[in-house]
Amino acid sequence: MENPRCARTTMPSATVVPLEPSKVVAIYGNTSQDGYLPEIGRLLRLLSVYGLRVYVDGRFAAYLERGGISLCGAESVDRFPDDCGAVISIGGDGTFLRAAQWVGTRELPILGLNTGHLGFLASYSIADMECMTEALARGEGTVERRMVLRVSGSCVPPDVWPYALNEVAVLKDESASMISVEAQIDGIYLADYRADGLIVATPTGSTAYNLSAGGPIMQPTLETIAMTPIAPHSLTLRPLVVDGSSTIRLRTSSRTGVSRVSLDGHSFVVADGSVLTISRAVFHALVVRRLHDDFADIMREKLLWGRRSQ
Repeated sequence: MENPRCARTTMPSATVVPLEPSKVVAIYGNTSQDGYLPEIGRLLRLLSVYGLRVYVDGRFAAYLERGGISLCGAESVDRFPDDCGAVISIGGDGTFLRAAQWVGTRELPILGLNTGHLGFLASYSIADMECMTEALARGEGTVERRMVLRVSGSCVPPDVWPYALNEVAVLKDESASMISVEAQIDGIYLADYRADGLIVATPTGSTAYNLSAGGPIMQPTLETIAMTPIAPHSLTLRPLVVDGSSTIRLRTSSRTGVSRVSLDGHSFVVADGSVLTISRAVFHALVVRRLHDDFADIMREKLLWGRRSQ
């Protein structure tokens, strides 16, 4: 019998497409969720019952086995499998971002099973495991194409994954002193941001660090970029939204001689005078949503949008 919570609907736009049925899935998980180990074991059994071939990231597989959880025939892998059709991220939003990095440029659907605090990127909770497994096996869901940012420049270390699904942030490096970030858009000077930092966020990241710094919320399937200063020195510097096809060029300076650059929470230090070029990546991250979910529902559920205080 079809689960009524997984009933089909029509697709609203070209940025949202149907989820295709999956026969092969990969699992990426957070290794700090001992309280959910029995539920994760149940998920592995469900995937097996539905006839899905399952790969598990080696680090997560070792964690499960140490906790006494059987992989139920799933294969532990050290690198991302080439024949995978979809990915399950088990954890919070941080885990989802790391899963997106694990997927890389392949443009495979990533489905979030939330065991974290907010889980803004996750469409399913632990209580929804059966519905989620059914959705994967039957293709009952929608896939949102999410914009990704690419960072380039000689200051970017060669071992750094130069992409961000949420945001690129230029920050002061462990100092009380503010930094200065000269910003250009498409080769035209915009401003010198004197602040604790500057966030360059995707629509997906607009509800993360950007929101906490007072930046705008953007519908996640848009192709736009938000530039939000952190504690700016001047009241004339406010958050700005620009076209997603824009190329943003940032040059850093500070009293300490260094600044810190963060890509979805992974950071590295750059010297004064370093230039970063931020532009839209040539690929998208594909985020799976339940059929009945939409942006307004998520805002009300996750951010308590419009709720009056009691």
